[in-house]
Amino acid sequence: MTPGIRQAEKAGIFFEIKEYQHDPNSASYGEEAANALGVSQTEVFKTLLAQSNDGKLVVAVVPVAGTLDLKALAKASGCKKMEMADPVKAEKTTGYVVGGISPLGQKKRLPTFIDSSAQDLETMHVSAGKRGLEISLQPEDLLKLTQGKWALIGRVD
Repeated sequence: MTPGIRQAEKAGIFFEIKEYQHDPNSASYGEEAANALGVSQTEVFKTLLAQSNDGKLVVAVVPVAGTLDLKALAKASGCKKMEMADPVKAEKTTGYVVGGISPLGQKKRLPTFIDSSAQDLETMHVSAGKRGLEISLQPEDLLKLTQGKWALIGRVD
């Protein structure tokens, strides 16, 4: 059991755990998850870490069907500029490995922004804390558990 699953259990929310065989050669963890779960890439969200120009880290949760809009994230977080965080720093800060970073149960609570498109979904899927393990939950529950904010931060490719 991962820290993310423990956080969801402790909160008493309804969620489901979905496990699949992770292929280490997969080009995209998010696309792999969507295909394995048999759901749209607009329902599976990737958890990314970005760093502001003053060094602060933030969490961005966006659909795997698109990309993170760093300018929109900077605006939402009140920073001048954002760039993707160094993967080693992301892993050290969250306690998870890249490709399995969950927005839940991170070692250090960071400001979290969830793409507004999630508000239209009954259920969304995010990493449960390791590659090949997803947690399905209501978007509002994820927002509450992360103390996050809705923001238009995803860009459709």
